[in-house]
Amino acid sequence: QVQLVESGGASVQIGGSLRLSCVVSGDASNNYGMAWFRQVPGKEREGVAWIDGGYTDYKASVRGRFTISLDNAENTLYLQMNTLKPDDTAIYYCAAGKRWSRTYNYWGQGTQVTVSS
Repeated sequence: QVQLVESGGASVQIGGSLRLSCVVSGDASNNYGMAWFRQVPGKEREGVAWIDGGYTDYKASVRGRFTISLDNAENTLYLQMNTLKPDDTAIYYCAAGKRWSRTYNYWGQGTQVTVSS
């Protein structure tokens, strides 16, 4: 059974940076396509960044500010977030699923990111 555990969420000021981590256990991370999603209360969960076989993709509003990466040796997914804005405030979730499918079966518990002045 694959388990995902996120960490790294915090409260930061506008323009600040954070790095989120997601440790994968139960299987090798490179067996999966992986992604970061985020959700604000009352809104649908939205995809932020995807990584699969070295290919990466980003939601338009974070492209150039966020970087997704996967350290297969450490079985850890990262999301480096720079130049944070108040609209980035959300609970961030990592997800894993079938390669090249953009469907995700496994989810972490979430980590809170709050951006304020």
